[in-house]
Amino acid sequence: MKDDSGFFDRVYEVVKQIPPGRVTSYGAIARYVGSPQASRMVGWAMNQSHASPDFIPAHRVVNRNGILTGKHHFDGPGVMAELLENEGVRVVDNQVQDFREIFWDPRTALPYF
Repeated sequence: MKDDSGFFDRVYEVVKQIPPGRVTSYGAIARYVGSPQASRMVGWAMNQSHASPDFIPAHRVVNRNGILTGKHHFDGPGVMAELLENEGVRVVDNQVQDFREIFWDPRTALPYF
């Protein structure tokens, strides 16, 4: 199996920078780390983030439409939504409301690697 730890580490460094109450997408992260076709791989990294010794706020990463597609990787079906709601993000039917207003784009928020 290919060693993706370097890619995952770069993804985790980006995800750690997402402010509470904001969300970003798998694709936005993939573009920022220089692999625009790797959105699915960003999802794999989020799925493995629980194994990191650091806190990785994977709940702040959603799909391009604001849907909580990674929710089944949390301890229960409502945990991802609950974590977001605790930060002030409105979630209805597993979709972030006001997605465009709270979207955090690493390309404009962070310097490039």
